[in-house]
Amino acid sequence: MKGLAQYDVKLLLALVKSVGGRTDFFKVLVEGPHPELAAFSNAIRGDDDAMVWLFKHNFAWLAILSNACDGDEKAQEWVQRNLTKVNMMFALACRRNIPALKWLLSNRLEIFLMLAHETEKFLDYQQKEYDWPYVMHFGGHYRAAKELEEWQEQKQQDNDTEERQQTTDQGE
Repeated sequence: MKGLAQYDVKLLLALVKSVGGRTDFFKVLVEGPHPELAAFSNAIRGDDDAMVWLFKHNFAWLAILSNACDGDEKAQEWVQRNLTKVNMMFALACRRNIPALKWLLSNRLEIFLMLAHETEKFLDYQQKEYDWPYVMHFGGHYRAAKELEEWQEQKQQDNDTEERQQTTDQGE
């Protein structure tokens, strides 16, 4: 099962710093063996290009996790079904969910508490900026939503193909 816990704690610490806005740590992630963490950092920070990159490079789970951190209920449902509990608790903690924060603390997952705190700080800043009365809104994340829709269609086609193959194999 995929999830953030598969990464070394040093990479997760670099991710915490990158989400917090430290470009030197972002650069470490981009140039390292896991550029998907740099893209995830930028996806959390609202970068549509990062979301598209995650989908195109088979890291849709990180794009969806980013949406779950942002409070998207469908994304949270997907994370609940497809990723480890740590990821769900992290996503909920990004929105100050007390049981999730307590769960991370009781399971000694301080790195995820730190990441949730940095994510929460950025999301709060982003919301304040969005709510500013002189900001013009242009309809959200169209490209990222389109990529998600295409990815879901491809997943369904892959599942259909696999089911047909299993039916064919059973008939032989």
